[in-house]
Amino acid sequence: MDKNFYITTPIYYPSAKPHMGHAYSSILADFFARFKKIDGHNVHFLTGTDEHGLKIQRAAENEGKDTLEFCNELSKTFRDLSNILNLSNTDFIRTTEKRHKISVQNLWQELKKNDDIYISKYSGWYSVSDEAFYSDEEIEDINGKKQSIISKSAVEWMNEESFFFRLSKWEKSLLKYYEDNPDFLSPESRKNEVISFVKGGLKDLSISRKSFSWGIQVPENKEHVIYVWLDALTNYISALNYPDMKDSLFKKFWPASVHLIGKDILRFHAVYWPAFLLAAKIPLPKKIYSHGWILSGEEKMSKSKGNILDPIKIIKEYGLDPLRYYLIKEVSFGNDGSISKERLEDCINSDLANNFGNLCQRVVSFAFKNCSGEIPSQIKFLDEDLKILEKFKTDINLIRKKIDKLDVNYYINYIVDRLFEANKYFNDQEPWKKKDDILRLNSIVYTSLEIIRKICIMLFPIIPDSSIKALKIFGMNESDINFSSIEDHMKLDFGKKINQINILFKKIEKNND
Repeated sequence: MDKNFYITTPIYYPSAKPHMGHAYSSILADFFARFKKIDGHNVHFLTGTDEHGLKIQRAAENEGKDTLEFCNELSKTFRDLSNILNLSNTDFIRTTEKRHKISVQNLWQELKKNDDIYISKYSGWYSVSDEAFYSDEEIEDINGKKQSIISKSAVEWMNEESFFFRLSKWEKSLLKYYEDNPDFLSPESRKNEVISFVKGGLKDLSISRKSFSWGIQVPENKEHVIYVWLDALTNYISALNYPDMKDSLFKKFWPASVHLIGKDILRFHAVYWPAFLLAAKIPLPKKIYSHGWILSGEEKMSKSKGNILDPIKIIKEYGLDPLRYYLIKEVSFGNDGSISKERLEDCINSDLANNFGNLCQRVVSFAFKNCSGEIPSQIKFLDEDLKILEKFKTDINLIRKKIDKLDVNYYINYIVDRLFEANKYFNDQEPWKKKDDILRLNSIVYTSLEIIRKICIMLFPIIPDSSIKALKIFGMNESDINFSSIEDHMKLDFGKKINQINILFKKIEKNND
């Protein structure tokens, strides 16, 4: 089995401060990275910022700042967000770095050498906001202003000399690749969208601009800068030291296991990027997963609409782990989802404070009062104990398969079900009524503690800080977390002292007026 796992977020466009959509992509990528790491994989997790293009240049000019200085400031906010979100990323790339420029210009030269680039004239609609070209069929007129039907962003007419990539040449190869690799694009609805787009016919792609200067220069023509998407997409391999394909990082982690992206950049990743790689004779990533948007009301968040939800404000008010848990549980992965404080508070109170936090407190408090604060050493499992314990062992390989398919919805629902069963088990077994049967009391306490240990490990990729706090019951640290250990019924050391812990999640007092 391949024990190397490479996952990427989109590299974020720092023309404005981060919003909840950026946080969502990053948290989901972090979830998969953490799961794979505790399941014994070598993990490389990349995020970063895309800092070239006309949009960035204009934003810097509007601020009256040097463009690189402007990028430095905004890129730092995204790097800081990685820390605020407690991401486990192993690299953070910026497209203004020297290592990236070397990779992009080398990829250009490979495409040129293979006769996939030529120079001509570009005339057509261009969205500065999307850094994307649109055909007449993709444009609508709203109150005398042209905009993209897809993104609703304003477009302007461009007419200039440009280098082109022979995208049309790769139409059949792309369709064959999609057919031969059915898991390459997910979810199914997005795959169908991409296939339909490609079957509609591909036109050659303008991949350079002359009308602005903020970008990586075309190697053989310094009047042109390389199209921002050809530039940006290359980050996935420039972070692995491409063009040195014999480099240990590249050999170990390419092709990428997963490119995790938002649905608004699907075409760039599912059509343009594979075509560039095919043309350069570089293996394609194993999977591209396009998740939905985090909505503000019914609309996608954007700076122009003024409807951005600030993840940092939510974290300051409610805490990081509650936000991580909420986004993973309440937004059906692959679909659009909206965030509401009311639903977030319900999640905190019901799932985190009651079902998880209260279970830990009740069992530990009972063990201190009745088992001298130790793991019971005299136990005898009954069928009802083994039934709830063996559920984890029986399902562990299914869980792995679901994660390989990026089925995060199954994973979180599995944990919620196990928490419900754990609380029901402790209530139904009524250990407080078994004080005359110490063997039975001990067995119930041991079983309950073991279930808590297993659930904490499963929760670690979702709410890492809170999981580690809960695992302090057993004196465990992050280095002790191993997914395969949830198979073991007898992992707790007989007679070992357990530790009291503080309240994991405070309930939110809700105004019932």
